[in-house]
Amino acid sequence: MDNCIFCKIGAREVSSYKVYEDEEIFAFKDVNPQAPVHVVIIPKKHMGGLNDISDKDEKMLGHIQVAASKIANYFPEMKNGFRIVNNCGIDGGQTVLHMHYHLLGGRSFNWPPG
Repeated sequence: MDNCIFCKIGAREVSSYKVYEDEEIFAFKDVNPQAPVHVVIIPKKHMGGLNDISDKDEKMLGHIQVAASKIANYFPEMKNGFRIVNNCGIDGGQTVLHMHYHLLGGRSFNWPPG
């Protein structure tokens, strides 16, 4: 999508602090962190949100989970645990309409989240 900021970040058209990259996904530090470690993980393929996925995306979604674990292992602050968040749709708190996950760590989190 021409005007999608996350598509531009994944294509390296907009600068970011890259944490991880492979053929399918790109991960970068959030510019407005909500925890000591806050990484955003995006698929390079544009998809609006979890409501836009299909069965053909199953492998990529699993790949994101495995990558999140690898990324968390890069940060000693996450040794005691971390949180993965996916906001879906406006009511779910999604502010960028490109599916993404927030990987948060470095502090204790409460439940319910909000």
